[in-house]
Amino acid sequence: MLFSIALLIVIVVISFRISPRENEADAHVHGAGQVGVLAALALFGVDYFTSYFYATGEMMHALHPYGLEHLAYYAVMVIGLANLIFGALYMYSLGIFNEGGGSFTAAMRYLGPSLSLIVAVILLQDYIFTIVVSTLSGVDQLLSLKQAGGIPWYWHFLIGAAMVATTWYITIRGRGESAKVVFIGLGIFVMLTATMAIGLFIAKTTNVPPLAGETTTQVTSIWTALFHLLAASMKGLVALTGLEAMSNGIQFVIDGDAPVIKWGRKRFPKLETLWHFYGGKSGVGRIVQTSFLFYGAITTLFLTYFAIHFQAFDGVSGRSLVGNLAFIGFSTIPGGTILFWAYQILAVGLLTAASMTAFQDLQAIAWRNVAIGELPEMIVYRNPKGTFTRPVTVAAIVTILIQFLVRGNTSLAVPYYGVGVFMPIAVMGLAIYQHTKQTLTGRSRRIGMIGAGFATALSTFIFVGQIVTKWNEGGWVVLIVFSILILLAHVILISPAGYRDPEDIHRVIREKSRIQGAMGNIVEWQSLRIQEYRYFLMMKISGFFGLFGIFKPLRFDDQAAPVTAGKFEDALNHSEQQTFLDQYLDHPAPKVGGAPKESAPSEEEK
Repeated sequence: MLFSIALLIVIVVISFRISPRENEADAHVHGAGQVGVLAALALFGVDYFTSYFYATGEMMHALHPYGLEHLAYYAVMVIGLANLIFGALYMYSLGIFNEGGGSFTAAMRYLGPSLSLIVAVILLQDYIFTIVVSTLSGVDQLLSLKQAGGIPWYWHFLIGAAMVATTWYITIRGRGESAKVVFIGLGIFVMLTATMAIGLFIAKTTNVPPLAGETTTQVTSIWTALFHLLAASMKGLVALTGLEAMSNGIQFVIDGDAPVIKWGRKRFPKLETLWHFYGGKSGVGRIVQTSFLFYGAITTLFLTYFAIHFQAFDGVSGRSLVGNLAFIGFSTIPGGTILFWAYQILAVGLLTAASMTAFQDLQAIAWRNVAIGELPEMIVYRNPKGTFTRPVTVAAIVTILIQFLVRGNTSLAVPYYGVGVFMPIAVMGLAIYQHTKQTLTGRSRRIGMIGAGFATALSTFIFVGQIVTKWNEGGWVVLIVFSILILLAHVILISPAGYRDPEDIHRVIREKSRIQGAMGNIVEWQSLRIQEYRYFLMMKISGFFGLFGIFKPLRFDDQAAPVTAGKFEDALNHSEQQTFLDQYLDHPAPKVGGAPKESAPSEEEK
């Protein structure tokens, strides 16, 4: 027991010492709430990394009840291939769309405002269900400690709601503090997982017996087996949301080389091509996304191998798949019970912390949605630490409501979460296809179009596969929900609440959100494009009803044609000293005595 306690203390101390720390000097130079590579790895990677605790369990759940667990290795191959293809797609995209917004920005530039608006709505839904699935998975791991998975549903809900409240509180305290807490947890997770792996290999070589087997339904049709294999592959891919999360949240990353890139440029100047690829703000995002390329396949293969060997599936012995393997692995180590409890409690904490990725991306997309007219302006408030607290609070409330509606059942929420991941990935693939087609030439253009086209086709296939294979679990409801969300988004846009003139857009972006530079110029352009789209829709709807003699009086502002947004390049290459909307704003003549002094911060901002 003393050995396990000492080992646990050493692991905690090491994780604490290497964790990132918020530096006041960096905040002064780069802006409040901007994070470096270690903090970005924690905040935007935790959702992906913690898929370890539930993705393999969901995958095996589609195979084991039918005696098909031996086919899981084919599903692992599909997961590994998808990780490589989609990871490469998003790493390339960061060099083009390095001001944040992810597939929303990509769609607006190359595919038009209609698809961009749909992506904006789907991303909001996706991030909220990320919080739902992560926290409820944490509940499952917690209950595995006492083999209490069969307790009444309201305990699942209440524990999940408490986890959401905890994550909400940590998030609104600031991005730097959140990153430090999550990084420490991830460091402990990596070292404890390595310890568990050693224990599992020891258990295998010492012939530790497998857990009690379960009765399964034998499948005799090859087509039925292939369907379950497809379902398993779809369920094992749910964590790819991390790619979009980093692309969307790149706006919160420090615009500078990571320390390892500075060191590499100094010591190995001949590798400048590599340092350039991983340099700057885009490079920080690419470092994070590089970890995504192989992590999913490696961890899924590891868990699949030992789950089959020890018959350690979800629900066996009242524990989750990872809970069972942790129990076996740590049991071979002196005092391993302490490590087992620590590992399961850590799983609860990390799965709760995985919500922070979604909370960060909700902030990144929420203020954009306000600027374009999809959310009310009251949503926008950015505190002095750089956190948009109101979107976080609203998302927490909605998440708790959804947890109640699904009665604390993780599996009921997974279909909504998994499907929403791949629609934005497909849109990003289409945007990159158009980018390579319009900007590249020769062999680079041909290879780029083939690669982006294949990524688009694969993500579209998985998007449809997520719905089909989860049809009996609620996939048909997902289609209805998606349709309602898209329709509702357009209704809000054409309503008076969706109207934004240049003054409104400027106020939301520059004054309330405090976004400056190229990012602010790009979102101003996007907002003007959406207003053009809004006007187009209104004229088409008015023309349609006019055929039947129905004319609805409109507000004067709504009848006037919006200002022209122009080309994306005009906003991208616009001077950072002047906002893109300056040309449309009325500037009052300066008063005698010069410009007025800047007012002191309000009580709310202190």
